[in-house]
Amino acid sequence: MARSCGVCASGDNYRMRITVLAGGVGASRFLRGLVAAAPDAKITVIGNTADDITLFGLRVCPDLDTVMYTLGGGINADQGWGRADETFSVGEELAAYGAEPSWFTLGDRDFATHILRSQLLASGQPLSAVTRTLCERWRPGVELIPMSDDKIETHVKIKNADMERTVGSTGDGQADLIHFQEWWVRLHAAVPASAIIPVGAAEAAPAPGVLEAIAEADFVLFPPSNPVVSIGPILAVPGIRDAVAAKTVVAVSGIIGGAPVRGMADVCLTTIGVETTAAAVAAHYGAEVINGWLVDEQDKAAADDPALAGIAVRALPLYMRDVPSTAAIAQAAIDLAQELAR
Repeated sequence: MARSCGVCASGDNYRMRITVLAGGVGASRFLRGLVAAAPDAKITVIGNTADDITLFGLRVCPDLDTVMYTLGGGINADQGWGRADETFSVGEELAAYGAEPSWFTLGDRDFATHILRSQLLASGQPLSAVTRTLCERWRPGVELIPMSDDKIETHVKIKNADMERTVGSTGDGQADLIHFQEWWVRLHAAVPASAIIPVGAAEAAPAPGVLEAIAEADFVLFPPSNPVVSIGPILAVPGIRDAVAAKTVVAVSGIIGGAPVRGMADVCLTTIGVETTAAAVAAHYGAEVINGWLVDEQDKAAADDPALAGIAVRALPLYMRDVPSTAAIAQAAIDLAQELAR
């Protein structure tokens, strides 16, 4: 049975409404293709904020900024994050002072975004309002909303005996929580973790407009984002999972041939006990959350996996090589969502 979708009742002048739950690089590249595939659609992006971190007294929102820069034409296309034509004079000066952390790189242009965001937050504006202000410059062509105005940070549980330094280490070999960014960027996820926790999510509320964007959408899309630390924290905010579960949802696998397309999602999946396969990730989401699942052609056997009963699986080339190839993936997601909504 199809879940809520307004496509079937649309008239000639109807504007398609698509809501996307998004992480960083993979989601941003998918969104670029989605905008190309559906240029007349109203696209709302609910951005993950659990990667956010305070550095040098400034609030940094990596996933929100990556979406904003990518769709606004300011991204460093080679690395997929940070600003194009970047310089690093401020970082070099901070390093000369011995300022910490030394493991997280921010460029001069990027610093300007974080300075303004922090000023506006300090003045009492919520993150959702601040994000709208920042997007006035970049005009990404979508409405970008943080998942929550409340502070949520993904932390990773490790044993402090397994690393040379931890945040708040007791030195007794007991488990410690460190910020996900330190585990991911500084340690390259090389230190074994026993849990990944979106701290603050359970007490948070969806940002204004989030539940409305889901409810009013013709369908919801999950891009090829990290299911554990990008999509997972969004669904962990009270009210969002239930709202999504009431809609027609199509997700795109970020796992191809048993490996993540980029990044270290396999380490995150291992930590929560999920195999690094397209089928296992779909089963992790479950038929109660997603209706459709796009996999790469080499993972087409997932369509016959009994664990995916109730999920429509479609196989097609999933490598996002350029805008046309990514637009084809986005169009396939739209087509499947409309098919399932009939």
